[in-house]
Amino acid sequence: MSTTTDVPYRLEFDVEVPGTPEQVWQAVATARGLNAWYLPTEIEEHEGGALHFTIGEDMGSRGRVTRWDPPHRLVFEEDWAALMGVEPGTLSPLTSEFLVEARSGGTCVVRVTSSGFGTGADWEQEWWDGVAPGWLPFFDNLRLYLTHFAGQEATRMEVTTTRTGDAGAVWSALRDTLGLGAEGATVQARGVAGTVERLGERQALVRLTAPVPGLLSVFTYGEGDGTASASVQAYLFSADAPEWVRREEPAWREWLRALPVAP
Repeated sequence: MSTTTDVPYRLEFDVEVPGTPEQVWQAVATARGLNAWYLPTEIEEHEGGALHFTIGEDMGSRGRVTRWDPPHRLVFEEDWAALMGVEPGTLSPLTSEFLVEARSGGTCVVRVTSSGFGTGADWEQEWWDGVAPGWLPFFDNLRLYLTHFAGQEATRMEVTTTRTGDAGAVWSALRDTLGLGAEGATVQARGVAGTVERLGERQALVRLTAPVPGLLSVFTYGEGDGTASASVQAYLFSADAPEWVRREEPAWREWLRALPVAP
């Protein structure tokens, strides 16, 4: 294993989305847009601007904008070493680039590249191997946001609880209790209605139509200690959404705690 920061890592993704370059830029390069399909985000919208992504209740990632070329190119760096809790200078900055390319027919391709340099430690490769599965569902969020809610401000809800059992058992309980069928199937559960837009391994995305329109993401992941976390995240687009979240968030939390997980 190298003791210097010279081992390269790189991931590339692309997704075709509806909209003009200007509309897509607003979605991928502004706080209003990123909050509507990605993580809670603070960003100073200019080159050299500070940014911060909230990853969890007690975790976040800080960085800065290094290239700002609307409506086509955004580049930013995050402090990868601080994010991973290792000594400063152990890792290079984590660099991400968003390119927006217009296509005929009123769509754009968004190309995303993330790269960095590490020491070659086993945990670094494991971390990068987990980035892609974590990233890909967000691109479905982006596509649906631009298709149905472009330019709108989101009200967010996020509820997570830890249950005894493996992630598969917790997911089965979550899927069955919500009645998540195949992609394209309708969902009516817990007072909400919508359509299954994605059904993957231990995660699903529902486009809500009532009582408030938006996107509802549900997923589970193992903690490695005989427990698993179950999460419900929502991006809601309605003047009624803040009141709905205030009223319903505690109810969703209790519902997750009461899931009938098989032993």
